Amino acid sequence: MPVHESLGSSGKQATRGRGMGLGLALLSALAFGGSGVAAKPLIEAGLDPLHVVWLRVAGGALVMLPVAWRHRALVLRRPALLAGFGLLAVAGVQACYFAAISRIPVGVALLIEYLAPALVLGWVRFVQRKPVTRAAALGVVIAVAGLACVVEVWSGIGFDALGLLLALCAACCQVGYFVLSDHGGDAAESGAEVPDPFGVIAYGLLIGAVLLTVIARPWGMDWSVLAGSASMDGASVPAWLLLCWIVLLATVVAYLTGVVSVRLLSPQVAGVVACLEAVVATVLAWVLLGEHLSGPQLFGGAMVLVGALIAQSSKSVATPRGPSDEADDAPENALSRSGGAV
Repeated sequence: MPVHESLGSSGKQATRGRGMGLGLALLSALAFGGSGVAAKPLIEAGLDPLHVVWLRVAGGALVMLPVAWRHRALVLRRPALLAGFGLLAVAGVQACYFAAISRIPVGVALLIEYLAPALVLGWVRFVQRKPVTRAAALGVVIAVAGLACVVEVWSGIGFDALGLLLALCAACCQVGYFVLSDHGGDAAESGAEVPDPFGVIAYGLLIGAVLLTVIARPWGMDWSVLAGSASMDGASVPAWLLLCWIVLLATVVAYLTGVVSVRLLSPQVAGVVACLEAVVATVLAWVLLGEHLSGPQLFGGAMVLVGALIAQSSKSVATPRGPSDEADDAPENALSRSGGAV
């Protein structure tokens, strides 16, 4: 009898962990999705897009400085992880995406970037050599198809080859974000120390800020824009308030909730849920910027929701099995345990 009670309690904990992970993934998508809505008025007010990215990352790094100091031991213990997170998950995604949209339509670049969930599945299946459920694969296909409708990819006809390559690089960096965010699950399984996700994010932002400083060259930025106001669908909003939105919500909260959600779920499931960012961005642009949605966009948003639900439910279907099957899934369950420990 105690064995059955133990199995039941562990199952309930796993279910709560998945529910919390899904909630954090949705919150992360909401936070990330609002970045464009806050950044667009600043760009229209006179700031260069790359300068807005630098302000976003540098501001987030400044906020996370106390966390970085608290976890300063990570610099010696996990230097490769911190460098990879800063290079790929922070600087790489931002720089490649903004460079891509300077050459190809924004919608096309966004769709290519969010091919990352499919690439994550390829990484898990062919590099890590772990099985991928059919539901997760089906969820990715539906979500990507829905994204095509949300961003109305058919509106872009002539594509620049370099722009497409840069957008694909952004997708690859996005894969690095999900894979590196999950780093520590295998360590927990082997009994090794799991790197604290908050410390990884703090140093990732610091490294990303240094790299973007070289690229963006903020000393040439028009700082006076931040002292004025920006127009949001006809309403005047202080520029500093939009900057706080970008730094605190779209960067700090978005990265914190996103990394922890990957620990609680898995890279492939969290990657599909992250596709909701495009839907959130489009809805917020409709409400706050007056950019209305078309019929195909509404249909595509529903497809993304369905795809994310299918991918997430694949974890629940695989749970009620025997002890021998659970032993085979130890690496996957370790993700939930490591996230719960954090």
